[in-house]
Amino acid sequence: MSQATDFTISNQSFPDFRTDLNSVLGAINTMNSGTSRPSSAVAGTMWLDTTSASSPTIKFFDGSDDISFATIDYSANTVNFLDSTVVADIVGDTSPQLGGQLDVNGNAIGDGVRELIKFIETASAVNEVTVTNSATGNPPEISATGDDTNIDLKLTPKGSGKLNLDGIKFPNADGTANQALITDGSGNLSFGAVSGGTSWQSAEKTANFTAVAGEGYFVNTSGGAFEIDLPSSPSVGDEIEFVDSRRNFATANLTLDPQSNNFQGNTSPKPVYDVAGQSIKIVYSGSTQGWIPVRDDDVTLETPQTVSAEYLVVAGGGSGGTGDAAGAGAGGFLTNFGGTAIELNKTSVYTVTVGGGGAGVTGSPKTHGNDGSNSSLSGTGITTITSIGGGGGGSSVGPPNSTGNDGGSGGGAGTNGTAGSGTTGQGNDGGSNSNGGAGGGGAGEAGDTDGESQGGDGLSNSITGSAVFYAGGGGGSNGSVPNAAGGDGGGTTGVVNPNSSSSSPANTGGGSGGANDQPSGNGGSGVVILRVLTSDFTGTTSGSPTVTTDGSHKVIKFTASGSYTA
Repeated sequence: MSQATDFTISNQSFPDFRTDLNSVLGAINTMNSGTSRPSSAVAGTMWLDTTSASSPTIKFFDGSDDISFATIDYSANTVNFLDSTVVADIVGDTSPQLGGQLDVNGNAIGDGVRELIKFIETASAVNEVTVTNSATGNPPEISATGDDTNIDLKLTPKGSGKLNLDGIKFPNADGTANQALITDGSGNLSFGAVSGGTSWQSAEKTANFTAVAGEGYFVNTSGGAFEIDLPSSPSVGDEIEFVDSRRNFATANLTLDPQSNNFQGNTSPKPVYDVAGQSIKIVYSGSTQGWIPVRDDDVTLETPQTVSAEYLVVAGGGSGGTGDAAGAGAGGFLTNFGGTAIELNKTSVYTVTVGGGGAGVTGSPKTHGNDGSNSSLSGTGITTITSIGGGGGGSSVGPPNSTGNDGGSGGGAGTNGTAGSGTTGQGNDGGSNSNGGAGGGGAGEAGDTDGESQGGDGLSNSITGSAVFYAGGGGGSNGSVPNAAGGDGGGTTGVVNPNSSSSSPANTGGGSGGANDQPSGNGGSGVVILRVLTSDFTGTTSGSPTVTTDGSHKVIKFTASGSYTA
């Protein structure tokens, strides 16, 4: 380390010149090293302050004082710039900032050996990539930014390489129309057809046709309502779609025929689509529920629709006995008229059975009468309604012939016999007296028990629009009361020799009267009557019932067995 007193070399002899020159060169070679500014310093002189032997300071003399520039750390072999605006060590700077754009001059950023990021600048570029960090709980973001309003973000693999996002590899080329991305289960995506998707048919359907699973149809009913047959042998998962392409379903309905398969768990009725612009999608769930709508708007008749109905069901009346003969019981009487209606499923067939009256018996030998037959109404969705036939009347022979039979209403007791029992809710017991030949029970009251042998009255019902009595008991006949009256509702009078008792009127359910030693008449046959709103009446019947109108209702009267389709 050395300093020169000055850097002027005067004219002098050779030894002195060499000494002076060596002093200047030594000062230059040691950067004017010393513990104080060299006396030769002028403005612009740099010198090394060696006051600290291990960490000298490079100083700059501005003509009046020294400016410390940097220190030299001999141990660490580093230079530490003393001006904070000068980046001395980018590794040691914990918050480096660029004052302008970083120009890597066509090179990449890396670790000095391997390339990590390479930047390629496009002339007149206006869009760029922005990387945004995030707060706790939020993801960082890589976004396209720039002058354009709408900018795609393009990630391009090299060659046949694929875009890999978190282990999922995307194809490097587009598929064909209507294909979708599918996975092989190992992280590889590709374009392919999607099984189970709907293949929409381009041509509108304008008339009856058979649908195919997996297809969608534009349905045009502007030419009139029509029906589509669903596949007859569908498989679980089969799907079909329909759409009202011309918004005509409200005026011209579309009907689906399940072809003996269930629809919503039912084989009937057929679903009818009747709302303009409806969109329908159905899937087959198996044989139990069948086709199930997964999308349908205000569909009607896809599950059984019902019709409210009132009924009167009267069984056939019994026939009276002979001898000191008892009158027969009336047929059972059941009705919901004026009460809670039953619900008949539309398109279902309901069977009507009209019971016959008990056949009359001869006067010799003396015997008890015969029972009437049951009447009933049965079919899908209702509990079978059964009225019990009336019990036959007893005779004068004594038990068991003298015992009145049980029935809808019980037959009257003969000599020394007991009365037959009526069925709860349908009729009453037969009568009894000391002389035998008691009256039969009716729907409205029991046979007379005061010795008059009259048959019990039936009940009045206005289901047809007019009040009519049904199910009256037959009158008895004995020596004390030879001609006891039958009850209102078809019960006939008991008679004595030489007259035969009259048969009860047909379709009343009345019991015939007893006959003293002469043949008894037949019991009156039953009747079944249905009452529905005219708007719900289908007109589909069997058995030739009579149909009349009462206000807003149709009255269907069965005098013989038949059926009605709701």
